[in-house]
Amino acid sequence: MIDLRRLTVLRAVDRYGTVTAAAEAVHMTPSAASQQVRRLSAELGVELLEPVGRRVRLTPAARGLLRHADHIESYWQRAEGELHAAQSAAPSGVLRLAGFPTAAGTLLAPLAARLHATYPELTVEIREAEPPDCYDLLFSGDADLGVVESTPSNPPQGDVRFDHAPLFDDPYDVLTHEDHPCAHRDTVAFGDLADEGWIVSMPGMSARQLELAACSAAGFTPRIVHQACDFALRASLVAHGLGIALVPRLIGVPDNLPVTRTPLAGTPRPTRRLLSVVRAGSQTHPAIAVALAALSEREDPTWS
Repeated sequence: MIDLRRLTVLRAVDRYGTVTAAAEAVHMTPSAASQQVRRLSAELGVELLEPVGRRVRLTPAARGLLRHADHIESYWQRAEGELHAAQSAAPSGVLRLAGFPTAAGTLLAPLAARLHATYPELTVEIREAEPPDCYDLLFSGDADLGVVESTPSNPPQGDVRFDHAPLFDDPYDVLTHEDHPCAHRDTVAFGDLADEGWIVSMPGMSARQLELAACSAAGFTPRIVHQACDFALRASLVAHGLGIALVPRLIGVPDNLPVTRTPLAGTPRPTRRLLSVVRAGSQTHPAIAVALAALSEREDPTWS
C-alpha cells in the first residue's frame, strides 16, 4: 500500500525541482523529505531519483508514477470531501482562502463575512497572495480556494492538479486628470490615447503584460513615463497631471483626488478574467462547495 504522504513529496519534487524546495512546500526538513522518497522507492522496488551533479532528477519510473499520482490525489480529495459531507449537516472547521489584493478585499472579505454569518462553526482565514503563490498554497494544502487572474503564466486549464471556474471579466477604464479632454466623454476609444504619457505596472507584473498587449492591439507602443504596482500610487500620479493609467473596474479610486475614470469603447478593450481555483477533486468538501457557490452567485463583484 503506497503512503500518500510519500507521493505528495514526490509530486512536490517534480513541481519545485529540488528536494529542499519540495520539503519547504510540504513542511518537512530536507532529510525527512529525502527519507520519504527513499521509502517510497523501496516500497515500489524502483529508483525514483538519480543524481545529476549536486542536484537530483526524477527517473523515468518516477515520471511514470507521477502520471497516476495527480489522479490519485484528486480521487483522495474527492473522497475526503464526501466523508466530511456525510459526517456534518453544515460546513465547519477551517476554510483557507487566498487571492491577490484586489480580490482579497472586494471578493474574499465579503465572502468570509457571509460564510461566518451563515455557518457559525466555520472559521474562514484569508491570505493575500499573487496568482503564482495561490497555486503553491493550494498544492501544499495551505489554502483551499484561491481567486486568481487568468494569465499565460498560470497552470493550463487542463492541469489535472487544479480545478478552475470562471468568475467574471473585469474591464479596465482609463484614469485621467479631471481637466483632461477625455474626462468629459462618456467613453473613449483606446486608440485615441496613443500619444499620452502612460503610467504602467512594473516589469514582471501580469497587469503590465495586459496593458502593453492592449496598447499593441490598438496599434501603438505606449510612451511610459512612470511605473508603479500600487493603484493608489498610480491614481496619485494621475491626479498630479503626470500621465494617464488603466484601472480595473473592480478597483475603487479615492474620491478626494481630481481624477476621472472613463470607460473604454470599441475593440479590443483591456479586460482581465478572474477565476476561482481549488485542488482537483476538493470541490466536494462542504466548506469549499458553499464558498464556490457563493462566489458564483453573482456576476456583480460588489456585494452589499
